[in-house]
Amino acid sequence: MIRRYDFAPLDGITKAVYRRVWQRFFGGADRCFIPYFSPTKEHLITKRERVELLPENNPDAVLVPQVMTNRAPELIWAAETAQSFGYRELNLNAGCPSGTITAKGKGAGLLASPDTLDALLDGACGKLCLPLSVKARIGFANPDEFPRLLDIFNRYPLASLTLHVRVRKDKYSGALHYDAFRYALRESRNPVSYNGDLRTVGEVSAFAERFPDADAVMIGRGAVADPALFRKLRGGAAASRDELRDFTAALFDAYTIFYGGQTGHAAQRMREVWFYLIHLFDDTRRLNKAMRRFRTATEYRAIADEIFRELPLRSDSAGDLI
Repeated sequence: MIRRYDFAPLDGITKAVYRRVWQRFFGGADRCFIPYFSPTKEHLITKRERVELLPENNPDAVLVPQVMTNRAPELIWAAETAQSFGYRELNLNAGCPSGTITAKGKGAGLLASPDTLDALLDGACGKLCLPLSVKARIGFANPDEFPRLLDIFNRYPLASLTLHVRVRKDKYSGALHYDAFRYALRESRNPVSYNGDLRTVGEVSAFAERFPDADAVMIGRGAVADPALFRKLRGGAAASRDELRDFTAALFDAYTIFYGGQTGHAAQRMREVWFYLIHLFDDTRRLNKAMRRFRTATEYRAIADEIFRELPLRSDSAGDLI
């Protein structure tokens, strides 16, 4: 039985502005994970990262900051920094498949070097001031890597281990390796959570039937594509057309304020949101193409208005959310 629903961190989308507006209109997640910050050797935090972490920018939600690093001193410092902002858990990103990230041995790049992963956890876990959770993939190049990786994770007391059941090269497409998740449920010494391609209440229900021992899932892209998904999972209503219109208008206004009145920047952020949200509508080909190509905020508003005026609204998101 699924007892906990976490909102996964999507870098560039589920940041403070989005989280505040989404929480006001929909909510329903037990926890929201803050897209990662990357500690430097100088132990500096950027202005942008501080905005994400400040408690006053994160009201009305239980939040867990995520860190991207491959060195124990930076992980220890990140935990101290998170604690200073009032957080009670830190999450290590060992799953981001971006080439620029993995080339530095971070994110899913950690999985390419199990010895580095082990050294990181060994050097930090006894010195952390906060519980540490990990979000990881099941391997870098091959699912056969997972047993060794799980053996490493089992050496350390983790608050939870969230698994995206693909390897790095698959990114967000290709087969989901449910056998690896089943293996983790059986062999992990730490609590295990599932992540990967959950978009609808039906898909979450089917997952729960397949894995009755699983009690936690993390959903990212599916919850941006359907902002009411967590609410629906708790028996609430689907998003209405008016609710979505008001939500996107409020989000655009919030981005405009955040960018000091620059509506062009706000429109660009909305383009990223609509990359997923468009999947909650039917007959999207023409307007989806227009949404990806607009140049001005005025054009954005016109396209969004046409979507709400003309396109059939689905009860669930559909299609490829890559």
